[in-house]
Amino acid sequence: MIERLPPGLHIVATPIGNLGDLSARAADTLRSADQILAEDTRVTGKLLAHIGATTPMSRYDDHTGEKERDRIVARLAKEAVALVSDAGTPLISDPGYKLVRAARAAGHQVRIVPGPCAAIAGLAVAGLPTDRFLFLGFLPAKAKARADAIAEIAAVRAALIMYESGQRLSDTLLALAGRLGPREAAVARELTKMHEECVTGTLPELAERYASAVPKGELVVIVGPPLEADAVSEAEIDSLLQDAMVNLSPSRAAAEVAERLNIPRKRAYARALDLSRK
Repeated sequence: MIERLPPGLHIVATPIGNLGDLSARAADTLRSADQILAEDTRVTGKLLAHIGATTPMSRYDDHTGEKERDRIVARLAKEAVALVSDAGTPLISDPGYKLVRAARAAGHQVRIVPGPCAAIAGLAVAGLPTDRFLFLGFLPAKAKARADAIAEIAAVRAALIMYESGQRLSDTLLALAGRLGPREAAVARELTKMHEECVTGTLPELAERYASAVPKGELVVIVGPPLEADAVSEAEIDSLLQDAMVNLSPSRAAAEVAERLNIPRKRAYARALDLSRK
């Protein structure tokens, strides 16, 4: 017999593909909650059918208004309400933080039932440094906003994790390669499913690979931290400088290449002067 859950908000992580990844605690929570708040009740309904749960559901997404949120919070004093997203851990690039904040402000208990998360799963299989990482969610769709967002985090010395759709993957990889240079990166898709794959390479290599091959579904893109200065070869610097100096002065070209490769500007400028004399 399932014990009654204590009142409050229960944040429940659900599978990102393989239903076998739903924990026993998560299943018990979904069966015994008084109500489930779901991003899409059709998607969650399939999961509930899989575990034999008949808990009533209502929709909770980015369009849920303040009045409805207040009604939910009022119920937390006496009822156990579970929050789920379509897949993975709620609030990770999904709706929910306003509800959690409101529940806490009202003095209600907020509990987490941890589990799958596509961002962490992608990072784990990418073979890139994991000691520091920054999750970016989805980059902006428009080119200018996307370029600005990439420039903002270009110097962050950590692995970068972002979500992307198959249709936008090529544009995103090209933008990343153009600003971050030949960093190591990975594209993970179908995680935990039968056709799971993780393709690795430099950003330019991945941009070329996916230029004409549009993968299905949502993906996780992981980019390694900035290249160490001594790991950047003279040939790499010269190649970028030659391209930049077609339209820029040696000084300006050196500044752009130094920032892009995360190397001292003096090193890039010395190479630019040498190239300009040849």
